[in-house]
Amino acid sequence: MKTLSITAALAAVLAASTSAIAVAEPVFNRVASFAVADSLPAETDRKTPTSSEIITASEDGNTLVYSDSPLKAIGFIDITDAKAPKAGGIVSFEGEPTSVAAVGGKVLAAVNTRESFTKPSGFLAAVDLASKNIDVKCDLGGQPDSVAISKDKTLAAIAIENERDEDVNDGQIPQMPAGDLVIVSLKDGLPDCGTLKHVTLTGLAEVAGDDPEPEFVAFNSKNEIALTLQENNHIVIIDGNTATVTGHFSAGTADLTGIDTQKDGALSFTDDVAGVKREPDAVKWLDDDRIVIANEGDYEGGSRGFTIFDKAGKVLFESGSSFEHAVAKLGHYPDKRNSKGIEPEGLEAATFGEDKLFFVLAERASVVGVYKDTGAEPELLQILPSGVSPEGAVAIPGRNLLATANEVDLVEDGGARSHVMIYERAEGTAAYPQIVSAEKDGVPIGFGALSGLAAIKDEPGKLLAVSDSVYSSQPRIFKIDATQKPAVITDALTITRDGAPAQKLDIEGIVADGEGFWLASEGNSDKLYAHALLQVDAKGKIKKEVAIPEELRANEIRYGFEGITSVGEGDDQTLWMAVQREWKDDEKGFVKLVSYKPASEEWGAVRYPLEATAEGWVGLSEITVHGDRAYIIERDNLIGNAAKLKKIYSVALADLKPAKLGGELPVVKKEEVSDLIPELKSLGGYVVDKVEGFAVDSAGNGYVVTDNDGVDGSSGETLFFSIGTMDAM
Repeated sequence: MKTLSITAALAAVLAASTSAIAVAEPVFNRVASFAVADSLPAETDRKTPTSSEIITASEDGNTLVYSDSPLKAIGFIDITDAKAPKAGGIVSFEGEPTSVAAVGGKVLAAVNTRESFTKPSGFLAAVDLASKNIDVKCDLGGQPDSVAISKDKTLAAIAIENERDEDVNDGQIPQMPAGDLVIVSLKDGLPDCGTLKHVTLTGLAEVAGDDPEPEFVAFNSKNEIALTLQENNHIVIIDGNTATVTGHFSAGTADLTGIDTQKDGALSFTDDVAGVKREPDAVKWLDDDRIVIANEGDYEGGSRGFTIFDKAGKVLFESGSSFEHAVAKLGHYPDKRNSKGIEPEGLEAATFGEDKLFFVLAERASVVGVYKDTGAEPELLQILPSGVSPEGAVAIPGRNLLATANEVDLVEDGGARSHVMIYERAEGTAAYPQIVSAEKDGVPIGFGALSGLAAIKDEPGKLLAVSDSVYSSQPRIFKIDATQKPAVITDALTITRDGAPAQKLDIEGIVADGEGFWLASEGNSDKLYAHALLQVDAKGKIKKEVAIPEELRANEIRYGFEGITSVGEGDDQTLWMAVQREWKDDEKGFVKLVSYKPASEEWGAVRYPLEATAEGWVGLSEITVHGDRAYIIERDNLIGNAAKLKKIYSVALADLKPAKLGGELPVVKKEEVSDLIPELKSLGGYVVDKVEGFAVDSAGNGYVVTDNDGVDGSSGETLFFSIGTMDAM
């Protein structure tokens, strides 16, 4: 057995994105994203929840088809122009589609129609791609999960999961009835229901052997079927032609080093765990003798990576914690969903040109790892950003395309919709990631939720950043080297109080003061967080905490300081903070820019006029000074196509003349500097809502960073880019 070392994995992902390449190598870049809500019929409420789960492609590669369980439908996307996908309609069912697979001019859909967990049922439908008519329906005798087509197009295999009820007996198995595998013959893409065969799977697994729960199925070129029994931690090999079990073995366990096992508001890759059950979800054949499994875990295990076996059950390669570490370096580690880490769930495998590739989908990290199959230790080539919770993927090598289906729809929370993402492989450089972290003490510097930026004096391209209350147990100041591409977080400094990581902070802004830093902490009374300024020394120790005065506190809401900057030095130093939204004493459409003079402890403010919005709200996210102007991020809280305002404005320092709090405040005049939406669209994804940080380095170049919410209700993407020299704006 070979285990990819942490160092090798991290070096690989950085090499794929940072190295100077003498000869251009092909890379995947996202070229489009499609919100599956765009497929909703005109008469359906736009806010109806949708989901793209398992995805397939027509044989000509021009149509994508995805299963949408909440909508009880399958959806079609026209990708004749891959960079401009178009809605292709839906086909509805009396039941929930769980999987799709295209064959010939048809698409097979497995549909769950169960009355209850104890009365599972379902059918296999064949839908004509051109007419969208349902041509054939075969009763499957149970609740189906995945479906796969043999390479010669003569067979379909359907995993009949008959899943457990997690509310019964604490979700423990066995829970009857048992699942099995169904094999049916195909002719011209249509299943012959009379040839349907059930393959019994009981008595094989060591874990609840009388209650197999098949999860994922795949064919090799010999019509051999690999089938995962996820909860049973088992893999079965079946001869598809004869519908007989030819082999089976336990998926076994893995030992993990340097992982984060606690949901504690901190990213600490310091834990070691031995004997974690793999509990595979997806499986793919790499050739006729080797399979790769994604070890998500859905019962008692989940070893956070992937494993390559031969079909006799010998482990040929174990990823261990290497993939998870590579993901953490991109800021995609999901601390709030930490029981099974990044949860690799989906897989795809295909040959592009001369390269045999496989793709590992991390559900909780919302990324896709692109690996080259070398026949031995696989090579990590790239990590691609996906939508929220990638569930399925399909490769279209003939068009150099890859598509992912991302199941989570956050419409009820005002978040991102479920999306299908499309990537193209071509010569060039990887557009993502735009910022990564280095190693410290042999493990990645964990980061995310970057909420404020500041320049380091006299060091061009060097910046500071902070993370917000997502990491409440580990408030940190990060040092960024933006002279590299992608930018690199080279170090992290923990903010401490009385020798321990400071608690009850929501750091939203930072500015250096020569001897240390001033930080702006946004308050939230519901969480006992106070609006405050913090003076921190060069080692991260809090020297002074400055509470807001009564004139502000009497009218506070939780949307407080979202940036901090400094004007002047010594006794003349004035700190300026941007208040995100209107407080109780503010006129609608105006927010405060608040000033504080550390030497005299004087507070003051001016009023800043907000842009109007038809939906959502508009507020400020950052303030920074360069030259004779203060630069301010103003944005709406909308996402995707709804997002309209993500801009940088400036105010002349001469206009920042604070009046005393409690009286009439002067209104400043603003000028638009930069519309950020084109840059936010440049990576082919949807427009993110939280443009949070902006700073101008000592060479006069402006940098922007987005807040990924710690991968909680987010795709996890952190965008970091320069808008060029501010002296020319």
